[in-house]
Amino acid sequence: MKMNIQVNEKRIYGKRNQMIYGHFIEHFHRQIYDGIYDPESPLADEDGFRTDIMEAMKRIQIPILRWPGGCFVSSYHWKDAVGDERKPFFDKAWRVEDPNTFGTDEYIKMCKKIGCEPYICTNAGTGTAEEMSDWVEYCNLENEGQYAKWRIQNGYVEPYNVKYWSIGNENYGFWEIGAKSAEEWGRLVREAAKMMKHVDPQAELSAAALSDVDWNVNLLKNCGEFLDWISIHEYWDMVPEKNDLATYEQCMAYTVRIDHAVDEMRGLLKAMKLDKKIKIAFDEWNLRSWHHPNVHTIKQGIDKKDYLDPRDKNDDNSQYTMADAIFTASFLSAMNRNCDIVGMANFAPIVNTRGCIYSYSEGIVLRSTYHVFDLYVNYLGDTIIDIWSEEFPTMKVTHKNGTEMELETIDILATKWSDKPGLALSVINKHPVESQKINLSISCEGKKVDLYGISGETPDSYNDVNKNEVTIFKEDLGDFKSNMEIEIKPHSVNIIQVI
Repeated sequence: MKMNIQVNEKRIYGKRNQMIYGHFIEHFHRQIYDGIYDPESPLADEDGFRTDIMEAMKRIQIPILRWPGGCFVSSYHWKDAVGDERKPFFDKAWRVEDPNTFGTDEYIKMCKKIGCEPYICTNAGTGTAEEMSDWVEYCNLENEGQYAKWRIQNGYVEPYNVKYWSIGNENYGFWEIGAKSAEEWGRLVREAAKMMKHVDPQAELSAAALSDVDWNVNLLKNCGEFLDWISIHEYWDMVPEKNDLATYEQCMAYTVRIDHAVDEMRGLLKAMKLDKKIKIAFDEWNLRSWHHPNVHTIKQGIDKKDYLDPRDKNDDNSQYTMADAIFTASFLSAMNRNCDIVGMANFAPIVNTRGCIYSYSEGIVLRSTYHVFDLYVNYLGDTIIDIWSEEFPTMKVTHKNGTEMELETIDILATKWSDKPGLALSVINKHPVESQKINLSISCEGKKVDLYGISGETPDSYNDVNKNEVTIFKEDLGDFKSNMEIEIKPHSVNIIQVI
C-alpha cells in the first residue's frame, strides 16, 4: 500500500517547547555514583564528572534535567548534602546508603557544564513546606537569610536561579515514602507553594497528579492558583518485580493512544478553566519501568541477592532494541502534537538503568533511544504543521495482556523551522518486516531531500560494548519532485528534511 501524504505548511498547530526533550536522573543504582559522578574514574574531570557522558548529553542538547528523584527524594534532606560536613544516610526508598557526596551544588555545577536548566524535585514525603522553601532560599536568594549565606560560604557567591521546582514525586502511591491522601496532598502543596513563591515569586511550580479525577480536582481546587505545571508520569511495560520484557509486537501495542494521559489531563484543566494557566510536565516517562524487586512491596527482600543484585539486570544492553527506539519516537511525536498543553517531558533516566546512555569503566554505549533524541533534537523543526493522508496502513498485534489490537503502521509528524526555510518530517514505520512507501505532496519542488534514520538489521538490534547495530544513517534522495515517492524501512525511525 502506498500512502499519499499532504502537507500544509501554512496551517500551524503550534511551536513546541524544547523542554519536551528533557531528561531525569535519580539516586538509584548506577545513575549518579558510578555513573555521571565518578571522581575515581580516569575519564572524570576535576569536579568528578564523567566527560564522555557529559559530551553525549551535550550532543542531544538536554534542555532540562530533573533531580534528585523519583522515589529517592521522599526521604532526602538536602541540607545534609551541602557544605564540608556531608552526612551519609540510609536511603529508605531504595535501601542503600547514600554518601551525600553528590548534592545540590554538584547538581547545579553539572547542569552548567551540560548547559541545561535545573529542575529540582522536593521532599514532600518526610519533608515539610519549610524545608522546601529553605531549598529555594539556598538556590535563589542573593544574600538574604541563613541559607543564601550558607551557599556563599560554600563558595557559590552568585544565586543559582533555579526556575523549575516540583513539589514531591508520586505521593499518591502506596509505594512512596510519605504517601498522602488527596486531602492531605492538596493542603501540603498549597502551603509549600505559598512559602516557595514567597521566597521567589518567579519560581515555576509543579505538583504530582495522575489519571484520577478526585485526586486532581482536589489538587487543582486547592492549589491551581499557585501552580504553573501539573506533573504526570507513566511507564508502559511494568516490570518492577519480574524482568519479563514485552516483545517488539507488544511494545508496538503500547503506542496505541500513547498520549491518553495528556488527553485526560487536558480535559480536566479545560473543565476547570486552567488550561491557559497550567501546562503539563510529563516529567517521568519511559517504555519500561525500572526493575527493582522486593522493595516497593509489603514483604521486603531480606538478602541483598533478592532485592539489590537484581537491579544489575537493568544494565543488560540487549534489552534496549528498536522496540524501545520506536516507542520513544512515537511518544516524542505525540508530545510535539500536544505542544499547546505539554511544555516539558523528562525521559527516565538519562544514564544507566533504562537510560539512553550506558556507562562502564572504559567508556559509554549509546543505546537505540539515544539516537532517537539525536534525530528529534538535531534534525526536526520546532513548529508543528498540518499533515493529512486519506488512509494509513494498519497491522494487527497482540498486547502483553493478550488483547488483539489493530494499529496504524506509519506515524508521521510534520514540522518546519521558525528561524529558517524548509520542512522536516518524522516518519516512523512500526512494521517489524515490511517497508512502506509514501508519496509526498508539498510545495518544495527543486529543494534538496535528505533522510536521516535508524533501523538496525532486525527489530531486536541493539548496541553494546564493541557492538553498534543501531546508528544514524543518511540517504541523499536528490531534489524534490511533485508527489515524490520515498521508501521507509521496516522497524525504523526517520527524519526527512526538505531544505
